[in-house]
This record gives sequence, structure tokens and C-alpha cells, in this order.
Amino acid sequence: MSATDPNDELTPPVPGSAARRRLWRAMRPRWTKGQVTVGLLCVLLGFGAATQVKEVGKADFSRLRQEELVEVLDQLDAQASRLEAENIDLQRERDRLESDQTSQQAAAEAARQRSEVQGILAGTISAQGPGIALTVRDPEGKVSASLAYLLVDELRNAGAEAISLGPVRVVASTYFEDCEDEPCIVVDGARLEAPYEWLAIGDPTTLETALGIPGGALAAVRTQGGSSALSAMDPVRITATRRPAQPRYATALE
Repeated sequence: MSATDPNDELTPPVPGSAARRRLWRAMRPRWTKGQVTVGLLCVLLGFGAATQVKEVGKADFSRLRQEELVEVLDQLDAQASRLEAENIDLQRERDRLESDQTSQQAAAEAARQRSEVQGILAGTISAQGPGIALTVRDPEGKVSASLAYLLVDELRNAGAEAISLGPVRVVASTYFEDCEDEPCIVVDGARLEAPYEWLAIGDPTTLETALGIPGGALAAVRTQGGSSALSAMDPVRITATRRPAQPRYATALE
């Protein structure tokens, strides 16, 4: 005899349809009282909110008297007028600010241009533009400081706006001296020897014509046994600068 499980004798076999019903009941969600209560509250709240929105939407002044409607319209017109006035004021303020900004930009640009022009003329900033390059050779050492000054004078008379001689920026206060112990010239304290390299910014044709006049500086260079090479260039770049001198006596007139 085979051993039998005592539970087999107590639990009768379950038919297939009954088993499916029991499985469905086990898997079906069970609603508790708390969940039902929360659900009802949500429904009531939603209904109340929808009702309130509906009531607000119905606030189309249909219950107001004619006098009250006129008062409401007057208030709306007054508010629209105030908003329009504020809009006009804001537009005027915007235009004023834009005008001030434009004026400030124009003033700043004018000041920048003046500073640039003064810097070029004073030699405190580098400059570039059309002009000439001149090389003066002096194999016999006879080119003097006075001859170099004559050459600068001719360039200035011809409209040169910026001039350099070697590493020295030539300005209104530039001075020339002859060296005492050897053939050279002193320009603003710097000893320069031949060949002398000149750069000048201005109208190239006018500068070339001024330097080529008979009896001029270059003619004097040839008379002293020297030679020159002149060429037009665009652009001429003058990078030599100088520090502005601080006035000792003069002050600005207010």
C-alpha cells in the first residue's frame, strides 16, 4: 500500500470553473472605505471647481443695471487712457535715452578722433598712410644737422603729417645737432649715422615734387657728395613714437 497525505482526504478536488472564479476574486482590486471616501471627495471638489469657473464665466454683467454698466465702462475707459498715457511716456523716455546714447556715442567718437589726430601730430601714437620712403647716403660724412632740418622743413611745407628719421619720431619740438667727434647727427638726443632712413606720410606726389625742386635739400645732399633714393609707398607705417612732454608753466584756460 502507498502512503497517502491526510490533506488529500480533507480537501476535495476543485472543478475548473470554480478555480477560475476564485483566481479572479484574488486578482480583483479591493476598495477600502478610505479609498472610496477619497474618491468621492475628489469628485465633489472637481464639481465645485467646475461650478465656480462656470459662475465666473457667467459674470458678463448681465445682472448689472444700466447705470452700473455705464460706470464700469467709464472705469475701463479711464484705465485704458491711463495705460495709453503711460505707454506714451515710456516711448518718450525710450526715445530720449536713445537720443542721449546717440549723442554720447557721437561725442565719444569725436573725442576719439580728436585724440587720434593730436596723437599723430604730437607723435605719441603710431601712424600709417600713403607717403614716401627716403634713404640718404653720406659716404663723405658731410650731411649736417642743418641739412637734415632743411629736409624736414620741406616735408612739412609739402603737407607731411607724420615724419620719422630712423628710430626718432620727428615733431615740432625735435632738434638737430652735429656730432663733435664723428660724422653723424644728433636728433632729440639720439646719435644717428648714415644712411639716414626717412619716412613721411602725406600725398606722395606732392612730397616727391617738394623734395625734387632745384636747390632744395636733396640737391644740397648731392652737392655734399651724398646720394638719395626716394620711393612712393602705400601704406607707410611709422611706428616710432615719443612720450608727451609735461608742461612746466602752461595750464589749461577754463
